[in-house]
Amino acid sequence: MANTAQARKRARQSVKRNGHNAAQRSELRTAIKKVRKAIATGDKTKAEAQLRASQSVIDSVAAKGAFHRNAADRYKSRLSAAIKAMG
Repeated sequence: MANTAQARKRARQSVKRNGHNAAQRSELRTAIKKVRKAIATGDKTKAEAQLRASQSVIDSVAAKGAFHRNAADRYKSRLSAAIKAMG
């Protein structure tokens, strides 16, 4: 366990930050799942609308530092490519 006041504070901060980041990651994964579900139904217009909605969530999570910017761009690119491949 932490022995100094500084180490105890850093441990508290780490727990709080970990909880916040976990919530952000969960929100991102949910947004991605919604797009994939729309793609699976075969409705291209619904999938495109869902992608537009999820792009702001993906960008927001990346801006807050829970994911790297390139990872967020990669998610958006792959989802967009999957929608374009629908025909």
